[in-house]
Amino acid sequence: MDLNINKNNSQKTITAVALVTAICLLGDSMLYIALPIYYKEVGLQSLWEVGLILSLNRLIRIPINPFVGWVYRKISLKLGLIISVILAVITTVGYGIGHGLFIWIILRCLWGISWSFLRLGGMFTVIEYATDENRGRLMGLYNGLYRLGSLFGMLLGGILVSIYGFSFVSICFGLLMIASFPLISWLVPSVNSEKVMGVPYIDSLKSLVTKQVMLVIVSGLLLALIIQGMFVSTLSLVMQELFTNEINIIGFTLGITALAGIIQGVRWAWEPFVAMRFGQLSDGNKGRLPLFIFFLMTGAISFSLLPVGMPMPIWISITFLFMFSSTILTTLIDAIAADVGKKSDLNVVMTYYTVFLDFGAALGPILAYFIIGYQNGLFLSFFLGGSVLVILALLWSKEQVTLRKHQELEQSLL
Repeated sequence: MDLNINKNNSQKTITAVALVTAICLLGDSMLYIALPIYYKEVGLQSLWEVGLILSLNRLIRIPINPFVGWVYRKISLKLGLIISVILAVITTVGYGIGHGLFIWIILRCLWGISWSFLRLGGMFTVIEYATDENRGRLMGLYNGLYRLGSLFGMLLGGILVSIYGFSFVSICFGLLMIASFPLISWLVPSVNSEKVMGVPYIDSLKSLVTKQVMLVIVSGLLLALIIQGMFVSTLSLVMQELFTNEINIIGFTLGITALAGIIQGVRWAWEPFVAMRFGQLSDGNKGRLPLFIFFLMTGAISFSLLPVGMPMPIWISITFLFMFSSTILTTLIDAIAADVGKKSDLNVVMTYYTVFLDFGAALGPILAYFIIGYQNGLFLSFFLGGSVLVILALLWSKEQVTLRKHQELEQSLL
């Protein structure tokens, strides 16, 4: 691929891929709000089936991601994105017409495959077009924009379903995804990514067995476990434990579930601005690690305080602080993974990085609710999560010292 592309074209391509991802996320995000209420309309019999359906796409991605990473060695990024959109259209329209557990299992497995192509394709696109000077900013731009799909899918989807019905909204969202094809056609070049091609696949697996790669992968797993798994799945439970089922705010009465949704919606609204800004800051001379370590500690303190009783305004402020830290941490660990991956085999490193992200996100709710089942389990789960973030901060602080010594040694030899 010709890498002498101007800055504007690079940003346009990454923006287009992020918007395609956001559009394709509408149906999946809408399910998390609507399916627990309307599950009988689609032929599901119980809430455990709803839980299975909502988690199945994440579980299927754990074994499928390495295959998708291998496929991206053989096809262009453009073709991979087209495949993902076709699958997203089929699955989202299928939500509107499918009936019964078996059909829904198939639909969610197809969506898991679609998301693997979308997520890996998006990350490979950023890496293909980014340089060492702008990788953090462009990763932040991509992460921030595509998460708008979650915001609109949950908020807009929830409202529209209550007015027009589950089937109608699902079909409309699926048809809306067809608008992704022109974006891909116009703005994503139809070439193979040189940075993704790498060396032969079997040989490149050896690139995983390095200290830096393992630290990145373990960090990604643990951050996904705490942020996407534990925090997201237990937020409403924590609020129910600390406050009443209904909360009065400036004369308005809100249910716990509604307020929890609004709080998480705020995070998705600020993502495009915060992620890109701090990604850009991490591109500076001081690098990503000082920011990463600082927000690991900020996240550790705020996460540990979440189950502690306190006035609601203070609790919400601490929750926002943790979510703010989470936005920055997820952007920085993606950028650090790309930095490390480009030193070895980018395809393999990023593929297995996403595998362990999915594994951590899937393990988080299971682990959290297992611990919560014991006496004082809620406090214990959040204390352990905060402790993990502190340990990560210490490990990366040690890595920072090692890298600084290595740089000083290189400079002394010049």
